[in-house]
Amino acid sequence: MMSKVEMTEAIVLAKYEKSIGWGEIAKAAGLGEVYVTSACLGMNHLDPEPAAKVTELLGLGTEVTEALKAFPTKKWDQVIPTDPLIYRLYEIVGVYGPTMKEVINEKFGDGIMSAIDFSMDIDKEENPAGDRVVVTMNGKFLAYKSW
Repeated sequence: MMSKVEMTEAIVLAKYEKSIGWGEIAKAAGLGEVYVTSACLGMNHLDPEPAAKVTELLGLGTEVTEALKAFPTKKWDQVIPTDPLIYRLYEIVGVYGPTMKEVINEKFGDGIMSAIDFSMDIDKEENPAGDRVVVTMNGKFLAYKSW
C-alpha cells in the first residue's frame, strides 16, 4: 500500500503539473478547501467518493485513492517548526493561547474546543495597508466532566 508521504508527493506533483489550486480540488471533492488540503497532505482521510473524485481530477491511480481513504497517524517531526508561516502560528498560540483559554473558559466553563467536531476557513481580506489573512476556527465546546 502507498504511504501517506508517497501519496502527498504524487498529489502535489500532479497539482503542480496540471496548474490546479486546492480550491478546485476541494470543489471536485465536494468538501471544504482546508479539510481536503489537509487530507491531501496526509493529516486527514477522505471517504471513498471524494477520494475518487480527487484522484480522477488529478489523473492519479487507485493506489492514491486508497491512500487518501486510509486513516492517518498524526505526528509531527519537529517540536518547533522552522517554516516561517507555521512558526508564526505557533507564536500566536504561544502569545495568545493563555488568553484564548481564559476567554473560552469564562464564556463556556471548564473545557476545550474540539478539533474533531471542527471546521476551519482561510480567507483573504484585501486591505490598503496590506492584505489580511483571515483564519476562522469553529469547534464544538467539550466540557470536562467531574466524577
